Amino acid sequence: MRIVVLGAGTVGGSIASLLCLNRHSVTVVDSDPDNVKQINETLDVRGITGSASQSSILFQAGVGSADLCLAVTGDDEANIVSASMSKAMGAKRAVARVYAPVFRDLSTFDYQRHFGIDRLLSLEHLTALELARSIRHPGSVAVENLARGDLEVHEVQVSKQEKGVGRALKTLELPTAVRIGSIHREGKSWIAGADDVIEVGDRMTIIGKRNDIDDVKELFHSGGQSKLGVVIAGGGETGYHLAAALEGQRFGVVLMERDRDRCDHLASHLKHTVVVCRDATRRANLEEERVGSADIFVACTGDDENNIMASVEARDIGTKTIMALVSRPDYAHVVGKLGIDLAVSPREVVAKQVLGFLTSGPTISRTPLSEGSGLSVLEIDVEPNSLATEHVLANLGLPSQCLIAAVIREGFTTVPGADHHFQSGDSAIVLIADDVIEEVESFFESSSS
Repeated sequence: MRIVVLGAGTVGGSIASLLCLNRHSVTVVDSDPDNVKQINETLDVRGITGSASQSSILFQAGVGSADLCLAVTGDDEANIVSASMSKAMGAKRAVARVYAPVFRDLSTFDYQRHFGIDRLLSLEHLTALELARSIRHPGSVAVENLARGDLEVHEVQVSKQEKGVGRALKTLELPTAVRIGSIHREGKSWIAGADDVIEVGDRMTIIGKRNDIDDVKELFHSGGQSKLGVVIAGGGETGYHLAAALEGQRFGVVLMERDRDRCDHLASHLKHTVVVCRDATRRANLEEERVGSADIFVACTGDDENNIMASVEARDIGTKTIMALVSRPDYAHVVGKLGIDLAVSPREVVAKQVLGFLTSGPTISRTPLSEGSGLSVLEIDVEPNSLATEHVLANLGLPSQCLIAAVIREGFTTVPGADHHFQSGDSAIVLIADDVIEEVESFFESSSS
């Protein structure tokens, strides 16, 4: 594929390296000639010096014929403008990295839709979700946020003697906005059907809004277990998103942040998190907040050394499980020796996300549901004059191993019923078996293509 990366900093450089390893044709643009020189010397890419938001530079980079444009400079506004321009100039897909939460807050303005960008990515939000997945496992793991955060996919291990066990899904009277996505049993995974009967030991995915999902979980998984205590060190965007992802019945969350103004902001936005104005890198503060009695400690300040130091102190005073945000790759072989159970690298997180965009046809992104499951979550565009627009959903003849989990139309997300009728411009969130992806894509492709 032909891919243009706008920005040759830490994130852009790691993305370009990953794409080169996968043998894609890569062009990198950066305003700093030193960054361009370095990336030209170390990677098999075409480097261009210039501003990513200038049309002449984008034209020189060949965005008009690019399969994917990734705007990942350190400037949110430059990323949005350059991704929008790239899309308008002919790039098949355009993705922009943003830091400020306002750009992803649909309550005030839909930047993604207005600027015609396929996806706005927050590295901090993605990193928080990666940490949340590890914390929630094995009882319930948030696999992914879908439909721009409107929906979540959770995985539940079915426990004994719950109300939903031994019953066919069609008899459960589930909320209309919730879907049972897949079932994993004895090493096999498949898309759930109305006649499937849930058994003890099954792993199932549930798709919907968090509150609805929590209600459905109770049918299959005992909620009687005690809360897990989670202490988060660092109230930046990653810490905030992690706390927000964990708030609920299963976790008691404490967030430590040393900046008073930031604490006030966090306390006003997190309803079920205890926000403490303390420096988590000081052992005395950790002891005073009884971090040693916590089940999980997560260090996600903006500094690798501080994260490692706080993690070592938390381990030493007795915290059971230690996780840390570690950006520098040369620290990867050190953290395990220091008693850190899991180190998450933002660069590896964004790399995984980027691989999901290396798609063709109407598919915007593809994310494996879980390793080895043979199932994926797709975001697919409904193209003009496609088969998907000719009939209601029930009459389209889609394969049985394909579940339309949600439809996004003009920025609004709905869970479709059998009588739903797709329109050109819609986007569908699809849970699907990998071996029928090509067949399903043909329903959404324009008949003239």
